[in-house]
Amino acid sequence: MKPQSIGRALGIGLRVAGRMAGQRMSASAHGAPSQPVASSAASAAQTRAAGQVAGKATRGVARGIGGFLRPFGRVGGILWLEVTGVFFFLPVVFFGPTVWRTRMSWAHGPDHRTFLIATGIVLLFLYLSVTSFLRARRR
Repeated sequence: MKPQSIGRALGIGLRVAGRMAGQRMSASAHGAPSQPVASSAASAAQTRAAGQVAGKATRGVARGIGGFLRPFGRVGGILWLEVTGVFFFLPVVFFGPTVWRTRMSWAHGPDHRTFLIATGIVLLFLYLSVTSFLRARRR
């Protein structure tokens, strides 16, 4: 299935679901005034109490899952920084020989521009790589 038709199907489904939800909400709003006032107050109190119980249970589950996943998040962050540091070091390895080859043209030679550009790239990516590894070590 093409991405355009997937998006179209999802969009149509979302509009239909929104229309159905709107119709159900309006139907329940029209049915509510026929109930006695005392009954609706008791119903609101029960609904509020049920919501508070559900909220406490949800918070407890979220804290439990968060506590379980916390070490994995820390290790994942360290691993991400180290992998990023390796990928930042690749341009240093690639452009390092160019800097060495054109080092004699650093002031006014035929490869002056090549030397300056390669040196800038090497310095930038070396900085990014080293700082990425240092951040991983601090964690």
